[in-house]
Amino acid sequence: MSISVIRTAFLYGLLILAVRLMGKRQVAEMEPAEFVVTMLLANLASVPMQDNGLPLFSGVAPILTVLGLELILAVLSMKLLPVRRLLNGVPTLLIRNGKIDQKALTVSRVSLDELQQKLREKDVFDHTQVAYAILETDGELTVMLSPKFQNATAKDVGVKHPPAGLFYNVISDGVILPENLRLAGFNKSWLRKELRGRKCGRKEVFLLAVNSLGDIQFVKREKR
Repeated sequence: MSISVIRTAFLYGLLILAVRLMGKRQVAEMEPAEFVVTMLLANLASVPMQDNGLPLFSGVAPILTVLGLELILAVLSMKLLPVRRLLNGVPTLLIRNGKIDQKALTVSRVSLDELQQKLREKDVFDHTQVAYAILETDGELTVMLSPKFQNATAKDVGVKHPPAGLFYNVISDGVILPENLRLAGFNKSWLRKELRGRKCGRKEVFLLAVNSLGDIQFVKREKR
């Protein structure tokens, strides 16, 4: 029993490592080659998990081989366009200037109902309002409306806004994050002054985030 637990835990850790090496993606965002590799790794790992009579290395070797091939192909696809197109395909233009490309639908094996559903998910209910609709290699549909159907932006109506600044968590659940403090453009002296002004110590802070403009998000820790 203990051997089975150890083997399963080892294979589980190996699969987690393999997925991490493949990059941070959700299942829906995986390219076709990545999805195939993920499914294959899961099937390969299930054999040594269930068969204790099989030497562990015999189960691990195929997993490492597949992972190695995936990493090699990933590097090649980054450097060589033909390899990238072969493994991941290319985006397909399904709608241009309000007109559906029926041939592209057929080649992509996307039905009209599926296209309309994907448009509705983008809050588009009339395909004639679409300037471009592109089927990405991960199956997602990118939609750009024609200019006259796009929502007006602040620039369009002449409203000026200050530049946006990315917020960095400098204290998270009582813990100071020095790297984020540096990225935001501040130092520990500034942080100590800010905490004194709010009359609290770092352990009393649940969240303190700041951007390069000096805007602050502050949440005090609730008493437990």
